[in-house]
Amino acid sequence: MIELEQTSWRRSLATAIRDVDALVRALQLPDEWTANATAAVKSFPVLVPRSFLARMRVGDPDDPLLKQVLPVIEEGVAQPGFVLDAVDDRAARKAPGLLQKYAGRVLLMASGACAVNCRYCFRRHYPYSEEPRRLDDWEPALAAIESDSSIHEVILSGGDPLTLTDERFKVLIERLDQIDHLTRLRIHSRLPIVLPDRVNSELLDQLRNTRLQPVLVVHANHPHEIEADCEEALRRLVRAGIPTLNQAVLLRGVNDDIDSLAGLCERLIDVGVMPYYLHLLDRVVGTAHFEVAEETGLKLVSALRSRLPGYAVPQLVREIAGEQSKTPVVNR
Repeated sequence: MIELEQTSWRRSLATAIRDVDALVRALQLPDEWTANATAAVKSFPVLVPRSFLARMRVGDPDDPLLKQVLPVIEEGVAQPGFVLDAVDDRAARKAPGLLQKYAGRVLLMASGACAVNCRYCFRRHYPYSEEPRRLDDWEPALAAIESDSSIHEVILSGGDPLTLTDERFKVLIERLDQIDHLTRLRIHSRLPIVLPDRVNSELLDQLRNTRLQPVLVVHANHPHEIEADCEEALRRLVRAGIPTLNQAVLLRGVNDDIDSLAGLCERLIDVGVMPYYLHLLDRVVGTAHFEVAEETGLKLVSALRSRLPGYAVPQLVREIAGEQSKTPVVNR
């Protein structure tokens, strides 16, 4: 059973759509969408798992899930204030694959791969080729963590850390487990949302058996994402006792309306996942068409507070390069 689960998610990833024509045909979109998408895909390729595709509305170019993954010609239009490294990852690099921006915690770029290429990705221009790939290459980063007893939490990110095979993921966790001053392991992943069969028995066992307290932060932006196999995957995580949080990005044309945001928060709560952050867009080259004004974000969160219980309302934040934490966005 475990062997079948291990091969299932890898097969799902291998069969993901990686071609503009295939994406447009699968959703029966007009032919002109192919030309527009092809112009944009040169700088950032298409990658869409079929589970995620199955939750989209056929024939609707305005589907909120499709808009997150379909290249558009606006990506190639330069906009003032949009840069390659909006969150200043490069300045935070302490060792190959190791970033530190905040006190007490570090981020490991565990994998440069993803299961989906989100068009608003804040690391779409990140030089993943410069980061470790073999497990042995991680030793300088792990040694840096071992040498600093003020670090209590490691965040596995990327890319997406859950694109690591079960075997490589297990070895990395076991190595972190040996660092005495670590107490928490946080994993940021979109795979439980877009490739739900990654939440297999082996992964759950690894998260339950580590000495470190695991916290999983998933990423969904719209209630239509929390359906079918995704809903079941999230329930499996919660029932396994893994604290699971969601962070979303406020995106124009995707979730910048109260019904979409409230629906997302309620769907998350109903499967046991806590809404955590609602991010304002990181201003990365190629993403300007997704930006929502700060004032709109504040109004939407205020409306959420009027509609939902307090525990279901995420905190509106932005990341400002050089700051010591995410910056809450509040009325001045």
